[in-house]
Amino acid sequence: MPDTQSALVFTEVMEWSDGESRRHQDRLAAEEPLEIRIDSKPLTVTMRTPGNDEELAAGFLWTEGIIDSPSQIAEIRRVKPDGAPHDNVISVEIADRSFDPGDLQRNFFAASSCGICGKASIDAIRLRGLTPPNASFRVRPELLCDLPARLRDHQQVFGQTGGLHAAGLFDDTGRLLILREDIGRHNAVDKVIGWALMKGLLPLANCSMMVSGRGGFEIVQKAVTAGIPVLASVSAPSSLAVRLAREMSLTLIGFLRDHRFVIYSNPERCLPSEPAT
Repeated sequence: MPDTQSALVFTEVMEWSDGESRRHQDRLAAEEPLEIRIDSKPLTVTMRTPGNDEELAAGFLWTEGIIDSPSQIAEIRRVKPDGAPHDNVISVEIADRSFDPGDLQRNFFAASSCGICGKASIDAIRLRGLTPPNASFRVRPELLCDLPARLRDHQQVFGQTGGLHAAGLFDDTGRLLILREDIGRHNAVDKVIGWALMKGLLPLANCSMMVSGRGGFEIVQKAVTAGIPVLASVSAPSSLAVRLAREMSLTLIGFLRDHRFVIYSNPERCLPSEPAT
């Protein structure tokens, strides 16, 4: 589990309840910028909850298609710029010397522009030549229904602040392999995938992932890059997320709570057969 203390900030608040007010210490989920550098050159800055930053950087490079092999990471280290109050910089050295960080930065920011359309987003993923997730993976509906409680039981910082998202990776028996929390749900997913990348476990062909919040396009895209066959969320997916999941043969599940869920794509991984219509 991550360092809980680095993910918490204490502050004084005033609470009102039933006509009475009181002053007390409260806990907040920490949010700070993290700069990711490649070969000492800045690539991007993301707002994240401190903790497991090396995993976050590694997972980000993988899920965004910046690297396509764990062996490309020659070194990953924390940097504290001169005069900076925190060491909120992760520098990654890339082993492939044909790699041009300047070109990458320009291409990365162009691909991340807010004006990009859904078709262009999916086309970019097609160009990566990703293999569809394990078609033979199966998970029982009853086991799926247990995942939200198992995720919640291990959300240490959320339990103290109520302010963090979580991503949990489960094996085919429903055993929690790893859980990461972050102020951003996409960061929590990158931390999980970065953990697997650094452990040499990719692709995650026999795992399910459960995320808090909704199942958006970027979460589906990241799950596909890691070879995860089943992705579940407690809330709704977006239309583009469903479209990508269907194209890439990912089983996408939403509204997984209260022993109920909705399957948006590839139901065969969690249902014995499709119900009659």
